[in-house]
Amino acid sequence: MLLRRALLSVFALAALVALPVAVRADGHSRDDAKAMVYKAADFLKANGQEKALAAFNDPKGEFVVGDLYLYVLDAKDPQLPMLAHGVVKALIGKPQIDVTDADGKAFNKEMVKSLEAQSEGWIEYRWPNPVTHKIGQKISFVKKIDGVIIGCGIYE
Repeated sequence: MLLRRALLSVFALAALVALPVAVRADGHSRDDAKAMVYKAADFLKANGQEKALAAFNDPKGEFVVGDLYLYVLDAKDPQLPMLAHGVVKALIGKPQIDVTDADGKAFNKEMVKSLEAQSEGWIEYRWPNPVTHKIGQKISFVKKIDGVIIGCGIYE
């Protein structure tokens, strides 16, 4: 009887620990976001910017999986215009440097500054989820390569 209670306790604890991961939209992890950015960087190197941006902008393509999608910014332009976005086409061509999140955080300015010191990293901000249509905590992996910044994030 004691062994049975102990086993039930272990299973209950394991279920509670797994719960936060299980309820995340589409089940994507930080590793998934980082892998998507690396996949995009390889695609960009192999195919050139024009073909890569077309692929990144395709909402039914391989670079959009539920709420996991790419965005690409022009790192050579101080206004940081959007070059590709897997979900919101209206952002393409629009300057992003002064965009703030739901709490007023200038996360793109922080991102640019951090990418001066290293070519990749993580940024956190509150952003509308395209699947749930609610503001959520988002963390994006970003990589600066060949004059662009490629990003992909997950909602936590």
